[in-house]
Amino acid sequence: MPTDHTHTLTALTTARVVVIDKPFLPLDSEPNPEFLIGREQYLPATPLNGDPDLLVRSLLPASLAFDFACNTMTYAPGAALSQVEVHYMEHGLLMLSGGGIYRLGDSWYPTTAGDFIWMAPYCPQWFGAIGKQPAKYLIYKDFNRHTL
Repeated sequence: MPTDHTHTLTALTTARVVVIDKPFLPLDSEPNPEFLIGREQYLPATPLNGDPDLLVRSLLPASLAFDFACNTMTYAPGAALSQVEVHYMEHGLLMLSGGGIYRLGDSWYPTTAGDFIWMAPYCPQWFGAIGKQPAKYLIYKDFNRHTL
């Protein structure tokens, strides 16, 4: 939602809202993104690196107009990232359901629904789902802009 967009949110049933509030970094070469609304369950799920047990849904269009990316990642029970990742951008992660183990640097953290993790740039990270139900998280990344 653009900063100057007048809005009201009304929930007809029990609901949760996640707000990612950050200063927008426009590009001179791109128009500012327009108001966007959608439903995660209607977006296509893409297997990460071809793994059908690890599905990614991109919540924002692949456009340079957006200065961040926001995705959901769903892991089948026992699924895990295929490698330890290191990114130049910071991340924020909110566990939505299930649980697992998250590696940050040389430390390991059990995670469950409702947990939030912030990951610094260049911090080695890895996740594996533990339990009998799928694990799912919402992940935010600075994107499409120089990190400095």
